[in-house]
Amino acid sequence: MATPNFILLYVDNPTASAAFYASLLGQPPVEASPTFAMFALPSGYMLGLWARHTVAPAAQGAVSGSELAFTVPDADTVRAWYADWKGRGLPIAQAPTEMDFGHTFVALDPDGHRLRVFAPGAP
Repeated sequence: MATPNFILLYVDNPTASAAFYASLLGQPPVEASPTFAMFALPSGYMLGLWARHTVAPAAQGAVSGSELAFTVPDADTVRAWYADWKGRGLPIAQAPTEMDFGHTFVALDPDGHRLRVFAPGAP
């Protein structure tokens, strides 16, 4: 069975996006060039940031049609991440709220990709 292990986000400026994600993730990219940056995440997944104008075949569609999600242990951690990310100046698309899957909020990266933080089933 095939197991996906690589997430690619198409970005306008990989260097700027790599700096953003390095700060957010607390680690530098393992690879960086003017058109691509890659992070090796502790989970084993890889996060790639690819210059939108160099993707082949050319990408179609709009940003924010998907999310990069971060699971945290509880609602207090959701609120702490919200305060931290809001303090860093990340645009907030959804303030902390309770949804059917748990407590959550959504921020945006520099390219408008949705970053969801949630605690499953947390009150």
